[in-house]
Amino acid sequence: MTTVLGSCVAVCLFDPKAGVGGMNHFLLATHGDAQNTDLKYGVNAMELLINKVLQAGASRQHLQAKLFGGARMTDHSRDIGDTNAKFSIAFLEREEIACTSKSLGGDKARRVQFHPFSGAARQMQISGLAPDVENPRPVPRPASDITLF
Repeated sequence: MTTVLGSCVAVCLFDPKAGVGGMNHFLLATHGDAQNTDLKYGVNAMELLINKVLQAGASRQHLQAKLFGGARMTDHSRDIGDTNAKFSIAFLEREEIACTSKSLGGDKARRVQFHPFSGAARQMQISGLAPDVENPRPVPRPASDITLF
């Protein structure tokens, strides 16, 4: 599984004993409307990911997570990346899911590859920031074989 992240966060969740896992990718931590089930919100994406991995044969007590993303991509707004990163850490703590590694924050986008059967993950930083409104410049485009979750 592969995704590209800026201020978004991806949670790679896996059970090393069962050899199953999955990855999500969320844009914002939460939404004020408790009835909103849009997967761009971390609270919804996390619940779905946990449920799907358990349905695939994982055991809740063996779940492990790796976190990526949460970069600050612009200086002109609130730090959405930091909010997403803090949310993902707090969510895992609340659910008592071990976080075995994380790469959060900074100011560069990341390309993340995750192997759900082994739990192995690889990250590559993408140079360049998002375009500045006052000084536009091109943003590196991801390869066409990337699948977003």
